[in-house]
Amino acid sequence: MKTLIIIPSRMSAVRLPGKPLLKINGLSIISHVFKKAESAKIGEVIVATEDQEIIDDVKSNGGNAVLTSKNHKTGTDRIFEAFNILNENNIDFIMNIQGDEPDIDIDDIKNLDTKMKSGISKIGTLAAKINNEEMYQDENLVKVKIQDPFEKNPFPCAEYFMRKINNKDNVYHHIGIYSYEVRTLKKFISFSQTKNELKHNLEQLRALDNGININVMLAKKSPIGIDTQKDYLAIKEIMKYKI
Repeated sequence: MKTLIIIPSRMSAVRLPGKPLLKINGLSIISHVFKKAESAKIGEVIVATEDQEIIDDVKSNGGNAVLTSKNHKTGTDRIFEAFNILNENNIDFIMNIQGDEPDIDIDDIKNLDTKMKSGISKIGTLAAKINNEEMYQDENLVKVKIQDPFEKNPFPCAEYFMRKINNKDNVYHHIGIYSYEVRTLKKFISFSQTKNELKHNLEQLRALDNGININVMLAKKSPIGIDTQKDYLAIKEIMKYKI
């Protein structure tokens, strides 16, 4: 079974414009993510972007990227266009890794790919334990509620994704990485955005609203997604001494 990793990226993020090309240890955020994905050695890695400057940066750092439309409403729509541009017919799974998590754990990428190839899921994602109250209250931090505790089921279905929570039972930090069976990705893309998705700005709700299960694997750690200047400064400090 063959996996293709596609990393969607764009310069026009609302909360932190231009973040893909912000530097950490002299390397752009998007190129850090590309190199992490490549290090997992589970398949070819491509960046999908609407911005030529991102393509130039990725290629100058040894990566590969394709130019996509500026009209996409979500990252998943962007990766699907990139997949069509690449026109590779022998791919079984497409892994969507967010371009703003440069400290994502390589083993978590590998483990999710292995779990997907066991054939028990159409869409798989990651979640990590929430360690403090501030994380529960942070609406920039997406949470997932799982149907069964990880102790009973190592790959349970997601019950719901949210930014605000009412109770903490079986609630984890959702990590922005998805692995799609190719047929399921095509099905997902065929659906219009749902009211839930638009209301909460969470595209994964489109799958749940249309009866597609998303299985969740427990990650080794909770990486910082870079949504704000505060996040950027925090991850710069964490990665200061990493090579």
